[in-house]
Amino acid sequence: MLTQQQKQQIADRGIAQEKFELQLKNFETGFPYLQIVDAATPKCGIKVLDDAAQAKEQSNADNYKGSVCKFVPASGAATRMFKDLFEAVDKLNAGEKLAEGSPAHKFVSNISLFPFFDAKGILNLTLYSKAWNYGAMPKGLIQFHKYENENRTPFEEHLLEGVRYAKDSQGNVRMVVTVSVEHQQGFEELLESVRAKYEERYNCKFNIQFTNQMPSTDIVAVDMENNPFVKADGTLLFRPGGHGALLENLNNIDADIIVIKNIDNVVKESLLDETIKWKKILIGRTAQLQEKIFGYLKSLDSAGENVADELLQEIVAFMKDEFAVEFPQLPKAELVALVRAKLDRPVRVCGMVKNEGEPGGGPYIIKEADGTTSLQILEAAQIDKSNEKAVAAMKGATHFNPVDLVCAVKNYKGEKFNLTEYLDPSTGFISEKSFQGKALKAQELPGLWNGSMSNWNTQFVEVPLITFNPVKTVLDLLRPEHQ
Repeated sequence: MLTQQQKQQIADRGIAQEKFELQLKNFETGFPYLQIVDAATPKCGIKVLDDAAQAKEQSNADNYKGSVCKFVPASGAATRMFKDLFEAVDKLNAGEKLAEGSPAHKFVSNISLFPFFDAKGILNLTLYSKAWNYGAMPKGLIQFHKYENENRTPFEEHLLEGVRYAKDSQGNVRMVVTVSVEHQQGFEELLESVRAKYEERYNCKFNIQFTNQMPSTDIVAVDMENNPFVKADGTLLFRPGGHGALLENLNNIDADIIVIKNIDNVVKESLLDETIKWKKILIGRTAQLQEKIFGYLKSLDSAGENVADELLQEIVAFMKDEFAVEFPQLPKAELVALVRAKLDRPVRVCGMVKNEGEPGGGPYIIKEADGTTSLQILEAAQIDKSNEKAVAAMKGATHFNPVDLVCAVKNYKGEKFNLTEYLDPSTGFISEKSFQGKALKAQELPGLWNGSMSNWNTQFVEVPLITFNPVKTVLDLLRPEHQ
């Protein structure tokens, strides 16, 4: 039984009572595994574009007349980025020496290569000083790259990347960045300190909007018996709902095409050309697919109940070839209705990188409840390890997801889709965590590019590894792409 204080806490977060009860029910029932048909590979499910196709899609992007907006999730703290250094500081404070070859030893040995080598001291200054406090800062505000006359954060690199593919005919570069409330001022101050310099240098005007993850997307934690976790002060413990919570932020963007990329996936400007090339290819591909779908939907509207068999089969073949959607055997009227429903939804084109040991979710072909198939991005936790077919598909996977998405979010009438209507609520995550020494269960919403986009039309395109350069630990900044 909830106390009045706890009920008020739920209401203050904007969480409806039925939503709160569903969160608790999910802890009890868990989330079902999806039915995997196979891994998506270049044989089926992943497009590998030749030179002619690449040039065509770049041209489509260059000639695209719609609005383009960058969406950058940037609220993550850099704590894990400096995890090894925190541990090293603890050992140094205990009188131990740095082990040769350890991450901290490599950091110290290469300190002059990092863009933040202007200050005194190394580990303690990097992690704990009031001036830096990098261990508690968001990645977006940490200096990643050294240039001859300036250092740049990943936020700045995203600004300049946007100039290359999201600048409209008036020179406006639009970007929406999700940040944590406590760090929004830092992002705003950084933007204002560099805005004039970059706008003059690149002949553009930045239109940057900062948004926060909504409290209504937080999820209550539970104890190991699935009861709401109550803190010492009598209040409930709520936790952020993961990147799936950002679907609300994405849904609020009014643009024809939205480009999604993680904050830490950037390179120095000298290596940017290949990234821009493939971003344009994905944009051009998305625009071309959307145009084709719009044409089919208008043809279906014109045909009414008299849809020609030739048109229906053409659309069925298109959906199979472009989105790996196969339809079950149905009477014609039912098939037309299902085909139309499958066409009229958001479109995403996702870059996929060959699996060479980097972390990341993978692309799979899934069997849906309605008998169709679809392309989905799954995390390892979503795969049933006791299912031989699922395990075989995972072992046969050739690519992984670098979070490189281009999304078309308006329908053929020019209206915005309500993106919350196209998620699969049964694809959340449950994990075990702790709070002040007590074990608990935490729940995450369907991931933004996983279950939150489950009912989109999805195409996977192979992109080169050079387009994926995440900084997961501070030592990643020593890679050639960041030097």
